[in-house]
Amino acid sequence: MLSTPVVPPHLTPEAFPAERFVLDCRGHRLDCRPGLPQGAHVMGILNVTPDSFYDGGRYTTVEAAVRRATEMVSEGAAVIDVGGASSRPRGTVYGEGARPLSPEEEIDRVRPVIEALAEHLPGVPISIDTYHPEVARAALEAGASLVNDITGLRLFPETAAVAAAFGAPLIVMHSLGRPGAMPHAHTYTDVVADVAGVLRAAVERAEAAGVRHVVVDPGFGFGKTPEENLRLLEATDRLLALERPVLVGVSRKSTIGAVLGTKTDPVPPSERLFGSLGATAVAVLRGATLVRTHDVRPTVELLRGLAAAAGWRAVADG
Repeated sequence: MLSTPVVPPHLTPEAFPAERFVLDCRGHRLDCRPGLPQGAHVMGILNVTPDSFYDGGRYTTVEAAVRRATEMVSEGAAVIDVGGASSRPRGTVYGEGARPLSPEEEIDRVRPVIEALAEHLPGVPISIDTYHPEVARAALEAGASLVNDITGLRLFPETAAVAAAFGAPLIVMHSLGRPGAMPHAHTYTDVVADVAGVLRAAVERAEAAGVRHVVVDPGFGFGKTPEENLRLLEATDRLLALERPVLVGVSRKSTIGAVLGTKTDPVPPSERLFGSLGATAVAVLRGATLVRTHDVRPTVELLRGLAAAAGWRAVADG
């Protein structure tokens, strides 16, 4: 069973055990202890889908995907997260939800991209954004280094065994329902405690299957109101009590649109960059060390400024 330690008042690397916070991504080392000089690592989003809410259709060819991944790495991305199936929810904000894909269709989209990325960017960890164990296996065979399960093992717990077999870290995210049909109304007793409890159970399930390194993601925007999303963001440090690295993905989400506009008239995804950066800063100051984003360069620059201002990194002379 996981312990429930008190979160230290100062986020310093020494306060967090390296055996849990320094990830071995199949040979790629990724130190995810809070308070490191870089503040956090950036995970660049690479959707090879025609229907993702922000960048759908831009990178559906292998050539376009490799160009975009190379660009993100040059901008400072530490990880590339490849997704072949959109999780765009059904509802008033995005209309029809994403079309469900079979594992075979998803594999056909992601495998050639991951093979090409592994060849062109051999020093960069590649994450596969999937909850299907068959897709995870095919991606890991093609050269992926991490598995990012947005259902937190709810739908296919066997995905954990696949990650374990390849020695890959597993990201478990809190969400409700099936991707593409996420419910928008749910009553939480205490959204932070409830989400933390679900993530705790997912971590235990993953480790029971043999996964060595697990990352937790509160699932900003998945089955939560804007107020609940913001409460989770503010309480990022409470999730560190799970003693696992925390990933946040706020990039251009509908809650950001509601904050910058209103719930009934949110600003469009194209105008949500600065709101996304502000939310990211709050999460990182509270201990998140992986940031999943569409906008790599602005996020990297934000993190550099934040790290210097917070005293994590000295400004170089000259």
